[in-house]
Amino acid sequence: MSLVVDAYPLGRAGTNCYVVRAERGAPEAVVVDPGADAARLRLELAGFGTRCAAILITHGHWDHLGGVADLAEGTGAPVHMAEDERMLLEDINSFVPPGVHLRPYTPDVLLQGDETLELAGIAFETLRVPGHSPAHLAYHADGCLFSGDVLFAGSVGRVDLPGADWDTLVASIRMLAERYPPETVVYPGHGPETTLGAELARNPFLAELRA
Repeated sequence: MSLVVDAYPLGRAGTNCYVVRAERGAPEAVVVDPGADAARLRLELAGFGTRCAAILITHGHWDHLGGVADLAEGTGAPVHMAEDERMLLEDINSFVPPGVHLRPYTPDVLLQGDETLELAGIAFETLRVPGHSPAHLAYHADGCLFSGDVLFAGSVGRVDLPGADWDTLVASIRMLAERYPPETVVYPGHGPETTLGAELARNPFLAELRA
């Protein structure tokens, strides 16, 4: 099986949202991090002839959450999120920049990491990868890693935010590198896709993992 992954940079931060299908023409899809513009996502799903079976959240920063309530209510899809960051969605307007107002939502399925989720004909592994945020999750399925803001092409997640920690972030990336092969495709929260091997070889922030 080779997943079909469509990327949509959404919202003022250009946060990547991913629509993931088991194959083209599949009747269901999973949406990862709908950060804004739920109406556009629903049109895209309708164009594919697919319904949203589930919403997966990597972490509780507002730019990854802005479209969650509208998409969940519009599609009936259950929202999956780390239990330890649920308050960032339930009380979202306590954590947004000035002038931003978003709709809160209560997640339907609370995760710890290390679960297997069978959604839309796809088996997703949940991975707890703290460092950018305290209970950050990544999702792996069929050679694809949805890394949120842990790892980017040529960069890594910020650690100057509340609950962030550099050593913890590096340990999370090391775990991913040890668990999955270098050809694993990384779909990050911002910027272009990459592979684990490319980042381990060239990412300037990961020199200590190459030592």
